[in-house]
Amino acid sequence: MVSRYKELKRECYEANMQLNALGLVICTFGNVSAVDRPSGAFAIKPSGVPYEELKAEDIVVVDYDTNCIEGSLRPSSDTKTHALLYKNWEDIGGIAHSHATYSVAWAQAQKDIPIFGTTHADHLTVDIPCAPPMKDNLIEGNYEHNTAIQIMECFKEKGLSHTEVEMVLLGNHGPFTWGETAAKAVYNSKVLEAVAQMACLTLQINPEALRLKDSLIKKHHDRKHGKDAYYGQ
Repeated sequence: MVSRYKELKRECYEANMQLNALGLVICTFGNVSAVDRPSGAFAIKPSGVPYEELKAEDIVVVDYDTNCIEGSLRPSSDTKTHALLYKNWEDIGGIAHSHATYSVAWAQAQKDIPIFGTTHADHLTVDIPCAPPMKDNLIEGNYEHNTAIQIMECFKEKGLSHTEVEMVLLGNHGPFTWGETAAKAVYNSKVLEAVAQMACLTLQINPEALRLKDSLIKKHHDRKHGKDAYYGQ
């Protein structure tokens, strides 16, 4: 019997394999999910399965309450985080979580990533936010569910839009990214890691490096995303 979620599972599988191919994860860490809004379900990597052993049929499908719909393996330990974000941010189609070195380093330093250059401005007009470390009462509670709360509270407190800023660092933890598709979420993970590395090297070369000036931020962002964008085909 052909699964009704075959294409969703394939999308999720390919995104997870790309996360690994881009060097954004180590060992079995990290995960990507892809959502099917009409059916109220999403597919996600199974917990602890090595990428070199992962197959499309291993991908687990769950509903927004993390009840298993299809799959014999346990879903990622971060499934509750993905579920709550999908519930609250109805316009996203994929979520990625990695353990990429430079992104994690900034998260462990509990620092926003400053907008130093045009590579950053091609994607965002603001610093990449770092949420404060999770409060003790949330850690002791429903931890993975509360991780999504930690992300959403960060965006609310900083006055950010999740459709304009598709990435975040969690203090002492690491990065989460999202997008219209699972592939876009992985793309955003790669961008985040590249910008994190560039910012780290910038501060090593010049600890007093200045933030990119507003005119260059606007120019580089608008030429890709503005009403008169002209980058690309």
